Order: sequence, then C-alpha cells, then structure tokens
Amino acid sequence: MSTLTATTATPAAAGAPRRSEVTQARVLHSEWIKLRTLRSTFYTLLAAMVALIGFGLLFCAVTASRWDSLPAHERANFDPSLTSLRGFFLAQLAIGVLGVLMITGEYATGMIRASLSAVPRRLPVLWAKAALYAAVTWVLMTAGALIAFLCGQALLAPKHIGTSLSDPGVVRVVLGVGLYLTVVGLMGVAIGALIRNTAGGIATVFGLLLVLPVLAEALPSSWSNHIGPYLPSNAGQALISLHREAHTLAPWTGFAVFCLYALAALAGAAVLLKRRDA
Repeated sequence: MSTLTATTATPAAAGAPRRSEVTQARVLHSEWIKLRTLRSTFYTLLAAMVALIGFGLLFCAVTASRWDSLPAHERANFDPSLTSLRGFFLAQLAIGVLGVLMITGEYATGMIRASLSAVPRRLPVLWAKAALYAAVTWVLMTAGALIAFLCGQALLAPKHIGTSLSDPGVVRVVLGVGLYLTVVGLMGVAIGALIRNTAGGIATVFGLLLVLPVLAEALPSSWSNHIGPYLPSNAGQALISLHREAHTLAPWTGFAVFCLYALAALAGAAVLLKRRDA
C-alpha cells in the first residue's frame, strides 16, 4: 500500500510548479511597480521638474528685463548657464524627500515586513530601490536641466548675454545638474534606510544639504576655507560651477567627494539593514 501511494504521488509531485527564484531583476521589477503606482512619486517628481525648469526661466526672464540697469559688478559676475539652472536648489529638496520616502514609507505602513519576507537576504531590496530611483532621477533631472538651459538661453538671447552648449564647460554644468540631483536622491534613500523615520530622514537630508554650509560660513575663515569645500552639497555643486572659485574643489574632485558621502551612507544602511529587525 505504501509503495503504491508513493508511486502514485510521484507524478503529481514532479508536475508541481516550482517556487520562483528571487533574483535581483525580479526585485527591481517589484520596486518599479511600487514606484510608478504611488501618486506621491508622480507629484514629487513633477514638483522637482517644475522647480528646476520654472525657476530657471523665472531667473532668466528677470535678469533679461533688468540687464540694462544692473550694476557693472553684477554684469561682470553674471553666469548665464547657472542662471538658467538655479532651480536645482529647490529641486534637490523634492528629490531628497522622495528618496527618504522610498524607504520610510514602507516602514510607516509595515509593508517593509512583506518586502523583506519575500527577499530574505534583504540587501537586494536596498540595491533595487537605490538603483531604480537613481535611474529615474537621472533621466528626468537631466532632461529637465536641458530644457531649463535651452529655454533660459532663449530668454537671454535678445540681450546677447546667453551662452550655448558648445561653449567650454557648459555641457559639464548642464549634465552636472542631473548627476548632482541623482546623488542627492541616493543620499535620501540611504538616510531613509539608516533612520527609518520620515521626519528624521527629511530633517537629516535638509541639514546636510542646507544647514551645514550655513554653519560653516559662520566659522572663522581660516576654518571655513578648509572645511566648507568638503561638505556634501558644496562638494557636489562644484560640478555645476562654470568657473572655479577660491577655496573650492575642482569640479570632478568635488563630485567624487559627494559620491563618497552617498556610498558611505549606503554602506551604513546595508549593514544596519542586515543586523536590525524590520
């Protein structure tokens, strides 16, 4: 009887569907579904695009209308490429906030437990979130920077104070905006995973990007000149400056320092994700 039962059950067992293997590609696809189906994602990225393009056009329009009455020193220091891209300053806030929410939103709802149960090794979830958000941010913000630059230069052209992509360093500045905002997004994801609290994560991102540079300026110049260039936002924004100013890092050196901050935060997030309970 036992032999017959075992023999009969064998075909059924052989024909039973195997459980799908968890791969990085499948985790990435699941994170893509989460990202594109959340309304907050659409509205936050839209806010970043509006800030990047809208404020760039606003600054260019105001500068063109006031150009004839501007003092000589302001004309001498005028940078047409940076003027059309000044919206990145507000766009970075939206990008940083959404990066934090990529992680903390799941901790707030408890969905992170389901995600980590489906992916017991845990780290593929973090890598998928970081890689996906970095790719989306880079594509959208690079496109937004290009639109802001071209439209902004069109507003400056009647006064003959614009520039073009063929001028030295301009391509670096335009593409640098997309790269800078991409790393801001990665820092947001990493900080969200480190702190696991939305308010705390957003406050930390704002503190790193906005508050630390202000505090550094309050230090004696002998200190601030050595500390300021290595702060996260100051280092990253060296890539967006057409002309290197005194006491600042070279463009790609500063961006490399900024990337090191993001990588260090991601490494810390990976260690804690493996060690802490969900």
